[in-house]
Amino acid sequence: MCEGNYMYGNASLSYYDPDEKQVQNEIFARSNAFPIGDVVQSMVMHDGLGWVVVNNSGVIFAIDPATFREVRRITGFTSPRYIHFLGERKAYVTQIWDPRIYVVDSQTCTITDYIDTGMDFETGSTEMMVQIGKYVYVNCWSYQNRILMIDTETDTITKELVVGIQPSSLVKDCNDKLWTITDGGYEGSPYGHERATLSRLDADDFVIEQTFLFEAGDTPRALATNGDGTVIYWINGGIYAMKASDEALPVQPLISAKNELFYSLTVDPVNGDIYASDAIDYTQNGIVKRYSPEGIMLDTFSVGINPGNFCWRESM
Repeated sequence: MCEGNYMYGNASLSYYDPDEKQVQNEIFARSNAFPIGDVVQSMVMHDGLGWVVVNNSGVIFAIDPATFREVRRITGFTSPRYIHFLGERKAYVTQIWDPRIYVVDSQTCTITDYIDTGMDFETGSTEMMVQIGKYVYVNCWSYQNRILMIDTETDTITKELVVGIQPSSLVKDCNDKLWTITDGGYEGSPYGHERATLSRLDADDFVIEQTFLFEAGDTPRALATNGDGTVIYWINGGIYAMKASDEALPVQPLISAKNELFYSLTVDPVNGDIYASDAIDYTQNGIVKRYSPEGIMLDTFSVGINPGNFCWRESM
């Protein structure tokens, strides 16, 4: 998912085949004869379709992963960020400029309800979603400091957990522990500014088990895990990795940043290869670099502007 530039409507999708080492760019526009819109945020696979969330255009496209053609679309959002499916047709959609979490029906492509988070419209936001059992956990990033726990049977928030300022990523590990990175805000922010953290949370008791403090000036982002959840990865200049059982942050990166501006990250769930995007200067087409689990460069390919997220296609 290549975000493009905000308000320019130049977002795009790229498709990469690791076996053939071939990339196809602008696959949505070429297959549908119209651009995908403004700021592609995220994508998930569900029910044989790829669900693409286009943030500033306020739309979610469902595409055929074989042809990249639009099959369905859901509209009516303010600023959608992520979609998470709870069953065959029910899903949650988070937003950044709207504190409500929308409930949608993917078959009728309608918004059926919303979950009131209790946050105000000026600073309320919801972001990534992770499900463990019947509960969905949501990090609240922009001008927020909390993780929400939602009961999917009643569509209500049952608990909130205060973490550091602006939890930007959320993943779960092999032990069903939640991990979140807080970016600490920024200097001059009306919401405050502090050092960034990496925290491990107990999902059952919904408490912080351990917090790792980054150095002043660090800007960690883009949490990811390998396929079995035993290793946690993130970007902080270079790319860092630590075992889910480790009790201290790694001192050295697995992959050092030389001239790269690493922007987003994913790990092949099967073989553990690491994919990291380089935004270069945020205005020209970006690059994705593929590394072995040991951090050895395997391939590099060009994509669209600001490659900000990844999605693994199901086997065809």
